[in-house]
Amino acid sequence: MAPITVLDRSEEQAPFQLPPDFARYDSESAASASASDDDVEMQKDAAEEELERLVFGDRTGFREGIKNFGGRGEVAVAGEELEEEGSDLDNVADADLFFTDSGPDANTGRALALPPGPENSDEDFADAARDAPAWQDSDDERMVVSLASVPRLRKLRKTEDEDLINGKEYARRLRRQFERLYPTPDWAVSATRRPSKKRKMPEHETLSADEGVSSDDDMDVDDVDLSAQPLAKLLKDADSLTRRDTTGTAKRRKLRPEVLDIQRTKDISGMQPSAITSLSFHPTLPLLLSSGPSSTLYLHHVQPIPPNSNPLLTSLHIKGTPLTTTAFHPSPSDSRIFLSARRRYFHVWNLATGTVEKVTRVYGHQQEQRTMERFALSPNGRYMALLGSARKGGGYINILDARTLQWQSQARIESRGGIADFAWWADGNGLTIAGKNGEVSEWDAVAQRLRARWVDEGAVGTSVVALGGRSGRDDWLGGDRWVAVGSSSGIVNIYDRRAWLPANRKPTDHHNDPANGGVPAAPSPVKVLDQLTTPISHLRFSPDGQLLAMASRWKKDALRLVHLPSCTVYRNWPTNATPLGRITAVAFGDAAAVSTVTEEHEGRDDVGAELLLAVANEQGKIRMWEIRA
Repeated sequence: MAPITVLDRSEEQAPFQLPPDFARYDSESAASASASDDDVEMQKDAAEEELERLVFGDRTGFREGIKNFGGRGEVAVAGEELEEEGSDLDNVADADLFFTDSGPDANTGRALALPPGPENSDEDFADAARDAPAWQDSDDERMVVSLASVPRLRKLRKTEDEDLINGKEYARRLRRQFERLYPTPDWAVSATRRPSKKRKMPEHETLSADEGVSSDDDMDVDDVDLSAQPLAKLLKDADSLTRRDTTGTAKRRKLRPEVLDIQRTKDISGMQPSAITSLSFHPTLPLLLSSGPSSTLYLHHVQPIPPNSNPLLTSLHIKGTPLTTTAFHPSPSDSRIFLSARRRYFHVWNLATGTVEKVTRVYGHQQEQRTMERFALSPNGRYMALLGSARKGGGYINILDARTLQWQSQARIESRGGIADFAWWADGNGLTIAGKNGEVSEWDAVAQRLRARWVDEGAVGTSVVALGGRSGRDDWLGGDRWVAVGSSSGIVNIYDRRAWLPANRKPTDHHNDPANGGVPAAPSPVKVLDQLTTPISHLRFSPDGQLLAMASRWKKDALRLVHLPSCTVYRNWPTNATPLGRITAVAFGDAAAVSTVTEEHEGRDDVGAELLLAVANEQGKIRMWEIRA
């Protein structure tokens, strides 16, 4: 029989009793798990419901807020009090208990910007009323600026006691201060003025192909109505563009040799799409003419005053015509511009009427004038010389009447290799023609005969010739004193025609043949300049004959200025830092006619410029300098 074990349970503890609530929750969770896991919403006590109503609101409060919304708006507009005696905040929506602080009110800023006084009259807001801004920033009116606390803003105050203004008034006063320092130029005021009512032009003044205006596909004039009309007004109001000395003609001051007082001024605005091969100043107006192979002629107003310095007045594009030579008519009363290219025709643009005339041939001399790319107008405005086609052993120059554009005469030059270059006498009655073999001919256009012939000393491939200065005898070879001849070796010879006069001849001068017009057959130059080592492409005398500019386009920065009559090369300009580039055109302008003196020159007694120098390069840029005595 198996033994029996007796267990003593006297020391066992009573089982753990769960609280009643835990048993209820446990039974509820079990029931919920068995009932498809449905959530059971817990009951909310009074404190929780009150907090929920205050934070999120309820339907009753929302309806009350809708009812009171219109009433509060009317009270805010009328400016009445919303609060009544004995009322509390129970009926006020939660959104009305808070507001967003975004700075001073617009009315406050407006009040700061408009202090009472005669300064804030209707005249101050004439510009704002006339030109309303396309967009306004509300923050400008709310922003407050203190003028008294910032030293550099005190000049914007109208009274000493004025301090706070809003942002809109601050911007308006800054704009007015800028206009005081940089006033609007006269040309801009006239350009922005309201145009007058246009009258209908007569039929004989309209631009049509029947009146000589080319209507072919190779002619393209950009915006004729927009360009011709302002230029006509410009020519009528020329006195407003030039500030001449009405008390009398100022005496021309002499330039110093060796050291030149030169200062760079504002460059011509913009960069042309091609090299600039032709550059010239108007004889009396502040206008600069430039052109190049891009087939476009540009006309700039020379006025280096900010903010818009040397603005572009107009341009003319002739399709398929790479321009080589362009020039103003030298007469102040003639507003025509002559344009030519490597073509069998040239154009004449009349600025006064806006018409463009195309001249297609020189009747009777078509075979001798196969191209009209090189021409020159006489200083008296009577003649136009066209370099003809080269022939074996010489060349031709056809002379036209500059007014009628009809052929008048022809200069035939015997020169091996043809004609290198030519230049008009100062009186416009003759030509100095340089052959490529070094022979120089003096041609009388009035008598239509050869006056003299002489040989350039040591000439090796003559490339260019120029005349300048006054000899004191206007009835002999046009009155020019200086003759400069450049060659392909980079040498420039300067001749003084005064030494050829009978009163100045030396006993040793036995080469002055009376049959040669009193000109020595082999004169000696007064100076031989060898500063340049590449072929000379440009020689230009200043209008007063005190300077000679010589340049070569075959080397970068190859330009020198020569003082006359000492014939010394200036050593202080150009420097290594002078931005010249490969020079393609050089022009001198008379500062008395252009008048670029402005009030911005400070600290100088001799602010008047004697000359203007314009230099163009292959990049299409035109740089300018003022030369002072």
